[in-house]
Amino acid sequence: MQLLDHLRRMAGNNLWSNDRLYRAVTALKPGEFEAERASFFPSIKATLNHVLSVDLYYLDMVEEGGVGLAVFDGWADFEMPDRLAAVQAETDRRLLSFCEGLTKSDLDRRVPTDRGDDGIIPERIGDLLAHLFLHQIHHRGQVHAMLSDTSVKPPQLDEFLLDYDIKLRKKEVERLGL
Repeated sequence: MQLLDHLRRMAGNNLWSNDRLYRAVTALKPGEFEAERASFFPSIKATLNHVLSVDLYYLDMVEEGGVGLAVFDGWADFEMPDRLAAVQAETDRRLLSFCEGLTKSDLDRRVPTDRGDDGIIPERIGDLLAHLFLHQIHHRGQVHAMLSDTSVKPPQLDEFLLDYDIKLRKKEVERLGL
């Protein structure tokens, strides 16, 4: 498998994993979404808002949107999980579409990244995407662990890339258009 194919599959996995995770999160009882918990961020709400804001930051980089760190200016956390889920799904589809439109030569193309006081740093699109997928997996794992202490069972998130997994999750994969 080529790196380009892998990144496209990771974008599909991101959409699928977030869909499963948000179906669990939107089923939480009142107060559980924002309740303080032990993790890198202090709640499911804070963690998922962070994931979305960073997704938008990195999408701006790879799409060369020019917004840069201003993505975070005036960022107001989504208070309700259903609205956050909807915006995350739109963002995931935007990322998937971006990855599907990439060519092999795009992966080595450098784009400017706004690093604040450190300046504008050119980075390879392939490296930015790989970093973004690691970031998403890292924080989804934290939310998954935090769900263990709620009224909702954490969903299975690692059944996507193998042929067996696709067969097992066929209805979900088809529903998402993957």
